Amino acid sequence: MSKLKCMDADWRFHLGDVPDAGYMAYDDRAWRSVTLPHDWAVEFPFDTAHSSGTGYLPGGIGWYRKSFQLTPEETSGRVRIRFEGVYKHARVWINSNYLGQHAYGYTSFSFDLTPFIRPGENLLAVRVEHVDTADSRWYTGSGIDRHVFLETSEEVAFAEHGLFAFTVRADQEEAELRIDYSAEGAEQVRFLLLSADGTPAAEAESAGGTGSAVLRVKAPLLWHPDRPYLYRLRAEALAGGRVTDTRELPVGLRTFRFDPDGGFFLNGESMKLKGVCVHHDAGCLGAAVPKAVWARRLRKFKEMGCNALRTAHNPPDPDLLDLCDDLGFLVMDEAFDEWEGVKNKWWQGHNVYPPKHFGYGEDFPQWHRQDLESMILRDRNHPSVILWSIGNEIDYPNDPYVTPLFQEVLGNNDANKPLAERLYDVRKPDAGRLAVVARELVAIVHALDRTRPVLSALSFPELSNLTGFADALDLSGYNYREHFYEEDHRKYPGRVLLGSENSHDPKAWKAVAEHDYISGQFLWTGIDFLGECKGWPVRISQAGALNLAGFEKPLFALRKALWTEAPCARLAVGPADGRGAWEESFRWQGTPGEMKKVSCYTNQPEAELFLNDRSLGKKSLSPEDGCRAVWEVPYQEGVLRVAAGEAEDLLCTPRKAERIEIAADRSECPADGLSVLQAEVLLADERGFPALDEVVHAQVLGDLKILGLENGTPDDLTPYAETFRSTREGRLIVYLRAGTVPGKGLLRLWTASGLSADVPLQLL
Repeated sequence: MSKLKCMDADWRFHLGDVPDAGYMAYDDRAWRSVTLPHDWAVEFPFDTAHSSGTGYLPGGIGWYRKSFQLTPEETSGRVRIRFEGVYKHARVWINSNYLGQHAYGYTSFSFDLTPFIRPGENLLAVRVEHVDTADSRWYTGSGIDRHVFLETSEEVAFAEHGLFAFTVRADQEEAELRIDYSAEGAEQVRFLLLSADGTPAAEAESAGGTGSAVLRVKAPLLWHPDRPYLYRLRAEALAGGRVTDTRELPVGLRTFRFDPDGGFFLNGESMKLKGVCVHHDAGCLGAAVPKAVWARRLRKFKEMGCNALRTAHNPPDPDLLDLCDDLGFLVMDEAFDEWEGVKNKWWQGHNVYPPKHFGYGEDFPQWHRQDLESMILRDRNHPSVILWSIGNEIDYPNDPYVTPLFQEVLGNNDANKPLAERLYDVRKPDAGRLAVVARELVAIVHALDRTRPVLSALSFPELSNLTGFADALDLSGYNYREHFYEEDHRKYPGRVLLGSENSHDPKAWKAVAEHDYISGQFLWTGIDFLGECKGWPVRISQAGALNLAGFEKPLFALRKALWTEAPCARLAVGPADGRGAWEESFRWQGTPGEMKKVSCYTNQPEAELFLNDRSLGKKSLSPEDGCRAVWEVPYQEGVLRVAAGEAEDLLCTPRKAERIEIAADRSECPADGLSVLQAEVLLADERGFPALDEVVHAQVLGDLKILGLENGTPDDLTPYAETFRSTREGRLIVYLRAGTVPGKGLLRLWTASGLSADVPLQLL
């Protein structure tokens, strides 16, 4: 029978190259112990010696080694090691035998260990090479930053990715689920579909080790973002009259389609995709993001009205897709940010010349097929995934592709681009090549999955519609090109359009809401992320609706007002000459008489603002105005209050902190050495409102480890390895990892002003 073992615990790590570390007998006792997922970059200070594009954090070469035991029974069949992601250029050894390498940092890969494994002690070694940190336009991390699994099975077992279950049709009366399978040597396979409560819903069996089976489910419960119902499929392979292998996977029964005139339909119901783009880091945790942290973020997105995610701009951690299945998010699963051409990489600040030219484009010619197939095979059983994206802004003008059709072109981030970089240059790669590569990539996807359409997020559709690039796709995603929607819908009848990347500007949503044929949009971004920053000391991108600590920003309030129906209202304050939510905060603070722009984001038709109980007038609102009412207010210490229908909100001038409030996501967890706890921290004044900011120190008692403290402040250069950090708007979050010793633990927080608070935690 197949067994899957998590291999995240008890690794030895060394930063720096060690020529002999791949050999089993190498003495690694001086190396330090780490738990996976692990990102070594966030353990170091921010430094301008590193790239601004990747958040001023280092790369390097690192080695990981893990000793593990196997029984004679476990080594009698097949043994395979699977890495969910290593950034990047990983090389792997088992028991001194070199297995091979994997270049891309975001795709999963595996090796067959069977010829080299032995009963008793075994030694796995991994070398990670990430020397050129200016290899991306966002933070990448460095290390084995996703899970590792060891799989043991009998000789007759389902192949890796040997099960593909997909809905053929579904309505309220019946659903048809098809399963393509491969289990070499099996004489028979059996399938049982179980409801969430364990009740059998359908079953089927088939002869032979390779083929297809169909299950018919009466009165199915269909998967939907509002009701993400999951069945469980149990598959058994049989040989010699007995079961030799059993696998299980979640199944969401749903149908969907994209219509060139009607937009997106799920289970026959018209629906707009209210999406956000997300990068893969979590601030102080780097790229090693625990599943619980993603779950907290996704729940906030749900509260904002979001129903879709785009994994910008790479295949995600599988944990994220599992959560999207469970919580109900529709996913655009994206493969690449570069193809054959390496894009400009800003390393001294955004758009600061000269750029550097490292990145996946160096590996694409050799590795693209394997990487794309890895993404499709790994993710195609997720009901949340509805779109495959083969690339992001591959057609970005002059970066590096050019065309004689346009002698001079500026992209959406090219305000400071020198003239020589804007002009057509015959010596650069021709944009016509993109159509050729796109056809190859689409064919690779279709060979493995024809149930989902393939798109690319186009930044230059006015060219890509002429070169054949757009024609090679099943669906066209437009990045920041809403002004082409109407014209291109008329010009290219039968083509499906959607916003694959869009600003938070309400006008971009209006272009979706007013046109049935636009399926939806994906905001840039759902949450702030490390890298792609304007320059020192700012180290993050501030495009998110949530800040890097996962707390709401005014952009969140704006989107909630646009995307939800339950009465809501939120106050935000910005400078008198401010443009909107991008420059606002949830702080009523200033000097007496200073003019402030006060915004109320609400889905109600009218709002009234009060300052210290004195009315400043009523404002009418409409979705066309971005669900925003604005007042010009001279600052005066006190309380701002807004009333909007059944909703209201308060902002109070912050005062000195009187206490520390801690809200942990749980009070007990397994003593497994892997579980992660999250504690939201609030400095509160005597009224209970967010107080003036102070530095908060953290300490743990018992078998707990502090993983990091995050406040989301863009220019806070406190190293992430420190156990103290200032609050931002009175808040921060603390991440902890449970140890392996059961018993009582404690998180203790304090400030220099004499405040302190404890949270007891129980390890079971």
